[in-house]
Amino acid sequence: MNDLDLNAYWKSIVDTIQDGVMVVSPQGIIISVNRAFEEITGYPHGEIVGRACTTLNCTSCEIAREKPGCHWCVMFEKGQLKKQRCTIARKDGRSVQILKNASVLKDPGGTVCGAVETITDITDLVEKETQIASFRRELAAEDRFHGMIGVSQPMQRVFELIGNAAVSDAPVIIYGESGSGKEMVAQAIHEAGSRRKGPYVKVNCAALNESLLESELFGHVKGAYTGAHKSREGRFEAADRGDIFLDEIGDLPLSTQVKLLRVLEEKVIERVGDHQPISVDVRFISATNRDLPALIAAGAFRDDFYYRINVIPIRIPPCGNGPRISRCWRVRFSTASCSKAKRSLMAYPRRPWTASWPTPGRAMRAN
Repeated sequence: MNDLDLNAYWKSIVDTIQDGVMVVSPQGIIISVNRAFEEITGYPHGEIVGRACTTLNCTSCEIAREKPGCHWCVMFEKGQLKKQRCTIARKDGRSVQILKNASVLKDPGGTVCGAVETITDITDLVEKETQIASFRRELAAEDRFHGMIGVSQPMQRVFELIGNAAVSDAPVIIYGESGSGKEMVAQAIHEAGSRRKGPYVKVNCAALNESLLESELFGHVKGAYTGAHKSREGRFEAADRGDIFLDEIGDLPLSTQVKLLRVLEEKVIERVGDHQPISVDVRFISATNRDLPALIAAGAFRDDFYYRINVIPIRIPPCGNGPRISRCWRVRFSTASCSKAKRSLMAYPRRPWTASWPTPGRAMRAN
């Protein structure tokens, strides 16, 4: 096939290209376009040819008519454009995100006789990039607040309360459903507070029986009970000059509540099997998923102890199953899982989120 044959088939060749192709004169008049260009812009060949290329309202076009001795378009002055992102207006008024390449055309004598532009529709790509950027901003936002996710007004209020509680040494109690993030709130209070350089000690009050719990909290001396072969410091001593987090405080036995009340009032403890007071400087942070006033009414919780620990209450709203909340959790744990597995997020099938869990954080960690 020689050059004459190529000229004969050139229109068919150009029309098979998936990118839009446009040829303009030095004055910016559109001379020719291919079929892909018609599809991208919505202008049929007979309607767009003969019109100025400014019809497309391209955001990258730079008019330089006011510059004497210069071509009317800066592209003619530069000679080419490469991989330039911009937006054009379709015939129906909709905007189209495109990637544009352009080059001037010169005759054998070197005189500019026009220009050719190719445009690639990248609207879908830009939308996906925007969505990914939105997810990243959401994740960045939660990372900035001690790893917690919260986009709703109630959660923003929780974050504000955490900040206020952190600057105080008063006892804090965190209310919330199981798995709603009470431990994360306690950790955030410690990290944001003046005691952040001190120890942070966690105790699950529901995990031990009464005798073991008191030994765990206050320590014991050698021979205090069968099996106590040596003295051991408790969690309060370990948390000195720091914070202690008492989770599930609603499950504390009444006898232990009395001893903790003394710690709150006098800031001293006694090891099990000993009567020697030990001073401790500890900030109380507690949490529960139970209704403490109802327990008080039932005689299962001391009201004086309740009033001492309920100085700064923080209530975590139910996570629910709202689309914005579930999307944040879905992206958060999908991204974390993919990172651990060294797989791309796109490698997993996109399935609808149909679970109706009141505490998606704990549930999604298991998925």
